[in-house]
Amino acid sequence: MPPHPHPHPLKTYLVEDSRVIRENLIATLEELVPAEVVGVAEDEATAVQWLTAPHHAVELVIVDIFLKTGSGLGVLRALQDHLPRRTLVVLSNYTTPEMRRKCLALGADRVFDKSYDIDALIAYCTRLHPAADGY
Repeated sequence: MPPHPHPHPLKTYLVEDSRVIRENLIATLEELVPAEVVGVAEDEATAVQWLTAPHHAVELVIVDIFLKTGSGLGVLRALQDHLPRRTLVVLSNYTTPEMRRKCLALGADRVFDKSYDIDALIAYCTRLHPAADGY
């Protein structure tokens, strides 16, 4: 057994309606963070139902704003007072100052733009990972 066993991957839930983006993001997160994507949703209702179920434990939720039905804002709103607390990250193409304010007001920890913030998102998620403090 190595002296520094890696802790478990960062349990992550992804709310994103684009299959291509979802698949790319899962591959990137699982390879670089390390994260384990334990569930995905394409719409607000599915995400809220999964995330508010008592037996579903995740540490990180990545939410797009525009979904197949509903909105990422609705997901944030539903999770505002929900325990246990997780890290909530918005990843969207629509990150105007007004939208950023709205997301942060609804409890998002960070807002990243899909077009140019993927590296920043990966760096942020890596810092959340328990192994980051270790060695």
